Amino acid sequence: MSSSIMALMIGVSTFLGALGLIALIWGIRTGQFDDQSKFIDGARFDNEEELRDAILMEEKQKRAKAKSKLEKAEREKNYRPVD
Repeated sequence: MSSSIMALMIGVSTFLGALGLIALIWGIRTGQFDDQSKFIDGARFDNEEELRDAILMEEKQKRAKAKSKLEKAEREKNYRPVD
């Protein structure tokens, strides 16, 4: 193998390695790998039924929170101070 081909191969591989490193650093800085709950949820909810149950519970909690806010607003609206 000639030395010019070896130099070309080393140059191209160095360029591609640097490009990959730049892409990795960009991904880390922009938060592309910051999925805190993905692996935990994967272990907790192994099948579809448990995942559906988890989604239903989350929706139920959201509805309860919205209902609580609505009731609080209603109480504040009907508030009358003591004479």
